[in-house]
Amino acid sequence: MKKISLFLWFDGKALQAAKFYVSIFKRSSKNCRILDAGDQSVSFELEGQEYIAFNGGPMFKFSPAMSLFVSCKDQKEVDYYWDALSKGGKKGRCGWLTDKFGVTWQVIPKGLGDLLGGDDDEGAARAMQAMLKMKKLEIAKLKRAYEGK
Repeated sequence: MKKISLFLWFDGKALQAAKFYVSIFKRSSKNCRILDAGDQSVSFELEGQEYIAFNGGPMFKFSPAMSLFVSCKDQKEVDYYWDALSKGGKKGRCGWLTDKFGVTWQVIPKGLGDLLGGDDDEGAARAMQAMLKMKKLEIAKLKRAYEGK
């Protein structure tokens, strides 16, 4: 076990959630390791990061105050992760979504920070306004907005 791992509290669906996540991320441990009797907790890995999913009951819920950030190299990756993670969940604004287990994700293209914090303040403001109108982020539209096209 790594020194720091992300611990996710579920209401009876830890194993299902772990299997769902490893099916989406290509560089993942394909085995979900049950840590104790009765499927109470499960260990799995996504893209080199270890997670522990725990069936702790209904007293704690996930909130957008904690989200998992997926950095995507291009629009194809944005589309893939957006579609896969939002299946059965809720699509939010500005690249945010909540999956069917209640976990919040940000599906963000690399380079977004350059558009929103670029040297051209007016371009950055236009890109921000364009982003605020989007659910899934669309790189080409954000770039066009930044460039004033």
